Amino acid sequence: MADATLYLFDGYNVLRAAGLEDRRELIDDLASFVAMSGARGVVVFDGVGEEERYGALEVRYAPHADALLERLAAEHRDREQVCLVSSDAAVRGTSGLKVAKVSSREFAATLEDVAHREDRPSRVGDRVDEETRARLEQLRRGPSAQGPPQRTD
Repeated sequence: MADATLYLFDGYNVLRAAGLEDRRELIDDLASFVAMSGARGVVVFDGVGEEERYGALEVRYAPHADALLERLAAEHRDREQVCLVSSDAAVRGTSGLKVAKVSSREFAATLEDVAHREDRPSRVGDRVDEETRARLEQLRRGPSAQGPPQRTD
């Protein structure tokens, strides 16, 4: 994978290559990827939608995602290391020589490795004492729960 400071992702192209059906799952995986790589990312989907930001990942929509990806590559390729992730030959060809290109299929394999890197998931419940756990449980159950939480000292 290229050592980029900015990753540009062809949203639906990467979604299909990764074998995913839900945009939210892809966005979550991409946000984790850019965070772990210390880079920024922009994922562009064809169509309309609410533009969002998840940490270092921007989610954008455009009537023609390819045109926006080409423009973003041109705007940033002289200032930073850009990596375009798409299997669309036209987009890859017009993004410029200074832009690293990775096929969506190749990237999807890397993404799968990143998504499953954690050996044991970290959970809040693993890090709180019993009294705090009991109070949280009472809050979760609401005011109808029986009595105050029991101290375990």
